[in-house]
Amino acid sequence: MELKEQEQYEAIIEAVLFTMGEAVEAEKLALATDLDVMTVRIIMASMMEKYENSNRGVIIIELDGAYQMCTKKEYYENLIKVAKAPKKYQLTDVLLETLSIIAYKQPITKLEVEKIRGVSSDHAVNRLVEFGLVEECGRLDAPGRPMLFGTTTEFLRVFGVQSLDELPVIRQEIVEDFKQEAMQELEVTV
Repeated sequence: MELKEQEQYEAIIEAVLFTMGEAVEAEKLALATDLDVMTVRIIMASMMEKYENSNRGVIIIELDGAYQMCTKKEYYENLIKVAKAPKKYQLTDVLLETLSIIAYKQPITKLEVEKIRGVSSDHAVNRLVEFGLVEECGRLDAPGRPMLFGTTTEFLRVFGVQSLDELPVIRQEIVEDFKQEAMQELEVTV
């Protein structure tokens, strides 16, 4: 195998390992490169040595016939500094809508959120939980015992309120307008 050809295969393998972020079996790397497994293992041994002996922050390790790109141990402390940094998150319109429903109706189940929104809300609720703005706060005493969700103290901190009592109150005439619009939409679909 020519040097330029091997470098191309190494680049393919590196891209796969970086993108997957987890251990990838030699057989899958062989599939990605159109090489046989033995050739992939030889290339991997060469790559592992290069990464180990170079001044880079990552290495490739072998785990039971699979390969994974990992951070070198000596850079672990640097990684922790970034990993512990506060996470920034983007609240899309869907997430804000879901969050407002949970904030005003809590404790509430995903099914109740979905009834209000009219669409599946699994992803939105899961993202809000991931962001630490919403949490499971019990189970409904009903068949299947669905999870109840409510806002967290992180929610209060992010939105700059001391308690849920400080959330803006929706004027009753706006609520009535929304109800009328919803009834009209229902009549059109029937």
